[in-house]
Order: sequence, then structure tokens, then C-alpha cells
Amino acid sequence: MSGRPEPLFPLFAGLETLEGVGPKTAQLFAQIDIHAPRDLLFTLPYSGIDRTLSTTVKDAVLPATVTVLVTIGAHRAPNNKGGAYRIHAEDSETSFQLVYFHARGDYWKKQLPEGSRRVVSGRVELFDGIAQMVHPDFVVVEEDANDIPAFEPVYPLTSGITQKLMYKATRAALARVPEMPEWIDPGQVVQSKWPDFLAAATAAHDPASLADLAATAPARERLAYDELFAHQVTLALARQKERRKKGRASTGDGRLQARVMDALPYKPTGAQTRATAEITDDMATAQRMNRLLQGDVGAGKTLVAFMALLRAVEAGGQGVLMAPTEILARQHVQGLRPLADQAGVVLEILTGRDKGAERRAKLAALERGDIQVLVGTHAVFQADVQFHDLRLAVVDEQHRFGVRQRLELGQKGRQADVLVMTATPIPRSLALAQYGDMDVSVLDEKPPGRQPIKTALVSTDRIDEVVGRLRSAIAEGRQCYWVCPLVEESEVSDLIAAEERFKRLRAALGEGIVGLVHGQMPPNDKDAAMRAFQERETQVLVATTVIEVGVDVPNATIMVVERAETFGLAQLHQLRGRVGRGQGASTCLLMYQAPLSEAGRQRLEVLRETEDGFVIAETDLKMRGTGDLIGTAQSGVPRFRVADLERQAGLMAVAQSDARKLLNDDPELTSARGQATRMLLWLMRQDEAIRLISVG
Repeated sequence: MSGRPEPLFPLFAGLETLEGVGPKTAQLFAQIDIHAPRDLLFTLPYSGIDRTLSTTVKDAVLPATVTVLVTIGAHRAPNNKGGAYRIHAEDSETSFQLVYFHARGDYWKKQLPEGSRRVVSGRVELFDGIAQMVHPDFVVVEEDANDIPAFEPVYPLTSGITQKLMYKATRAALARVPEMPEWIDPGQVVQSKWPDFLAAATAAHDPASLADLAATAPARERLAYDELFAHQVTLALARQKERRKKGRASTGDGRLQARVMDALPYKPTGAQTRATAEITDDMATAQRMNRLLQGDVGAGKTLVAFMALLRAVEAGGQGVLMAPTEILARQHVQGLRPLADQAGVVLEILTGRDKGAERRAKLAALERGDIQVLVGTHAVFQADVQFHDLRLAVVDEQHRFGVRQRLELGQKGRQADVLVMTATPIPRSLALAQYGDMDVSVLDEKPPGRQPIKTALVSTDRIDEVVGRLRSAIAEGRQCYWVCPLVEESEVSDLIAAEERFKRLRAALGEGIVGLVHGQMPPNDKDAAMRAFQERETQVLVATTVIEVGVDVPNATIMVVERAETFGLAQLHQLRGRVGRGQGASTCLLMYQAPLSEAGRQRLEVLRETEDGFVIAETDLKMRGTGDLIGTAQSGVPRFRVADLERQAGLMAVAQSDARKLLNDDPELTSARGQATRMLLWLMRQDEAIRLISVG
């Protein structure tokens, strides 16, 4: 399958091959990401204008678009050049004016002679109490009334592209759609009552009412499914290719895992037990594991990951756990060392701070296989880091690492299994779009003993009360976080900087009580400030969002977030999860600057009402939409032209299971449906998928 099928050539020709589109117009179309006739098929109208014939404009609620049969009356030329040329028009019940600017009177007298009957359609507005239609969109003789569409589609435009041109171009593109075999499962087509591709594209461009513009309209739903299915086939092919890579079966007798389980002071949750079993089973196969472990803040991912690392050691190999920051790497070591000692496993840390003889000694021990579990930062990517037998790579806080880094780590052990962890609950539809090539384990329960966190909204006007609250908590031996949005005072922003807040709190609470940590500090100073807080030398830690991920201080019971309305929901949820880790009752104070926008209030109230990260993530998606939620940096999520990830998560799930089933039954896509799916992949520009098939 080396090249695009010939029937699709006309759809991928240059735009200038369409009637009425020259090179200049083609450049204008490119501004709205339309480069070929194919792109026009998937640029659907977002609204429509009802042009159903009315008897009179009298009943219309003005301003409104009206289509009506009129008798043409007297013409009134303007008093000055470029003024309004007015034509009296009478329908069955009332009269109004047709208005043209820069008009040639002789032309209009010929076109619209007095006493003639015409069907006119356009926007009618009141001007000085007189109804008028300025530059009607349509003026036709009575016999041609059917030339006016009853419901006219409205397309997204750019400068230089008119509705008329867009209408004409989309029709020309539709005329080029070849006959194509059906790629959707026949049962799915019948169940969903979907038309075939050409009928769906035609109907989507020719809506009969506003209902036809809804995402649930059969034609639109079908086209959305085509997009999602093509995307999921691509991910399933990538997954298949990954799984074809020879992996290694890592099996063990479970003795190391049992030692740790027996030593735990609590019973793992059902979700932790389930996820551990899924990962253990996956590692036991000869195919390479590529799995995402996602769980809410405090759901106990680290224990599940450590169980997987122990399985790698039981199998006679090594495991590595990689964290995005040194602080987090050291915390992992602190938490895991007692468990490693319990299991009799050698655990070591490697960061950029390791230099000279100490580093050389660690690298030699790693290469000999004396270090069984390594915890590190991105320093483990360096070329001189060699493992004796790496079987499992665990990547913590995936969103901080790129896909390329993930792959580099997997290459350290040619056949190593990969487990990716994230504490950012991802809405189901985004997870399927971004990680559809991976198997997913979800931790959706909190371990026992986690205290509920009381969340309150407080105006910045009440800052003195908040400082008083901190003073009382400190007197009771408790610790507090204070999170600020910026590091230093900015001229362009009124957000209070962390350094400024640190000085003010130090003045209010006393010397030696308040610590400061932010991303621009030297790593040693940052670690020292974190360590002082963890060891209770300081009681209040003023920080930027550097503490969002992973830092664990059980004695901290208050989290203050200043200017909370400027943070994302997921971020606020992460920050809140830093407290409530010990026995004491915990509080999160979200300080906002009044007046709050309606959207700002809604977002903060969601946090006050629920601690469920998955509910919060779904709400965030609904409120901000895919693009804003993931930002442009997260290129893993595709941009769909028709499909709507916020509202069609269910459709995405169906597409995923169908794609995986198809490739399971027909891995080379050689059956009739497989061949039709290849056609779809070409149509959807899924060149990567085609390359994966070709390479096999």
C-alpha cells in the first residue's frame, strides 16, 4: 500500500482545481486550514438561516431574516452621491423598503420595474420606525422561488471568503466524492441509523433545520465517528507495532511483593489490588507492556508502581522509577526505602547532583546489577547510565515528560516494559485520544485513613483573618502551605509575588517560621527549603506551583491558594491534595479577588463541592474545552474537524473498542472491511497509520 488510492486523487488535488477558486483564493482558504477539496468536506456549517417563505414581514420580531413575496412600488433615488436608493415594496399585509447603497438607479429600474412581483429574502430592521431590508441576499422572480434555500447553511469564514463562495466550493468538493466501500461495522451502522459516507457528507452540508446542526444528528454523528475511528485505528496500529516488539516475560513467585504487603500498616484498596494484578499479568506476557496508571491525588499509585518494580526484581532483573524533579525523586526514595528494606531489595537514587567518584561507583553498581531498583530524575537518560538487565521503566507524572523521553527510557532496556503514571485525572475522552495506544489502569478509590479536606472560598479582602488562622494552627503545632501565582513582582500584573508574600508573612508570624520555595531558586536552596519544611524546622511554606506535584508533609493541614481564580481546576485540585495526608482535619482556603466572573465562581464552587478528581476534570473540560484544557504544548491530542471530545466521549470509546477488535481479527487490514478502512485512513490523512501498516 504505497500510495493514495486513485479514486481519492480529485479530493486531494489543489483547491484551484475547483471552479471559482484561483491561487489567491486558495491562499485565503489556507488561513482556515483548508488546503484541498477534502478539507471542505469536513468544514461543516455551524449555524443556519431559516428562509422559509412568509406571508408578511408584519409578524416578524425584528431584526430578523425574512423571505416574502412582494409587489414592487415606487423607486426613490438618493439626494446625494452614495446615499440610500430606496424601493417601496408591499407584501400581502404591509409595506417596507428595499435599500441599496452606491446603487445605479437605471439598473434597478430594469431589474425591479414598478408593479412587478418578486420574492425577496434578507435581514429586515427598523430604521426611524420604518421596516427596511438593506441589500437583500436574494431577489428572484416568483417562478424561481425554489432557488432560495429554505434553510441556508452558515459556514466559518475568513477575510476574503464569502458564504456564497464557501457554499459553491463545498458543493464542488461533494461532487468529487467517489463511491467507497463501508468501513464501519455493519451492526453499528444499523444500530445508530447512520447513512453512508457520501449521504452523510451531503446531508451535513445541506441542513433542513437547526436540529440537523446538532452533534447528535445522524449525518454529523457518522462523520464524527469516521474521524474518531480513523484516529483510534492509528493508535491501535501503533499499539500493535509496540506489542510486536519482542518483550520479555517477567514472572516471579511473589515473595518480595508478599513481604511488603505483610509489612503495610493498612490494607490496600480494591483499586490498588486490581491495578497491581493487571500490571503483573501484563508483565508476564512476552509482549512489551505499555500501560498508563492514572489515579486521583493520594490514590496510592506509588505502592502499585513499587509492586511492579518488585516483580521485575523477582524475575531476576532491575527496575527504574523516574520522577520529574529532584525533590520528588528524593521523596520517593524516602517513602520506598523502608519497603525496599523489608523486601531485602537494594534501592538507590541517581540525580544530576551525583558527581565524581560517588557517581562512578553508582554507575558501576548499576551495570553489575547490584542496584536492583533505581530512582532518578532525567539524569537516568544520560548515555553513561547502563543497566545490567532493565526490565521495567516507571515514569511518574507523565505530563512533565515528552513522548520522546518516554521512548528513550524504554531503550535503556531493549525490551523493557513501560509503566506511565499520572496524578492528573484525565477526562475519559482525552485519555482515549491521547493514550489510546496504551492499556489503562485506573485508581478510583482513596486509601483508608485519608481525611476529607474542607474547602472554603475567601475574598482577598479578608487576608488578615487568614493570617490569624495560620497563627492559631502554628500554635497547635500544625504546618501550612501558602501558594502564590508568580515569583517576582511584575509591572504588568497585580498578582502578589511569592517573595513579597514571604516577607509580609515573616513580618506577621516571626523569624524562622516561614520558608520560601520557587522554581527560580538554585536547586540546593530549593531542596534545603523543602527539607526544612518536611522536618518541621519551618511551619509555613510560601511557594509557587513547584509544590503541585508529589511533595508529602503529613503534618501540613492548611493550604492557602492566593488568587485561586487564576489557576486551572486540575492544578487547584493537585495543590489541595498536598494536605489531608496525616491524621489532622485539613482545610484548603481558595482566596480570590472580587469581583469574580461567573465562570470563575463556577470553577471554584466545583472544588468546594467535590474532591473527586475525575468529576473535576470532566467539569474543567466542559467549561474550558479541549484546546484550553490541554494547551498547545500537549500535542498528543488531535484536533478534530467534526468530532467534539467534550460531548462525544461515548463515541470515542465505541471507536476504540471497534478499532482494536478489527485489528485483532484482521491485523494486516486485508479483508474487505480492512481494505475499506485503509481507504478511510487515506481520506483522514492518517499517513502515520499507513506507514505502520506498510512497515508491518
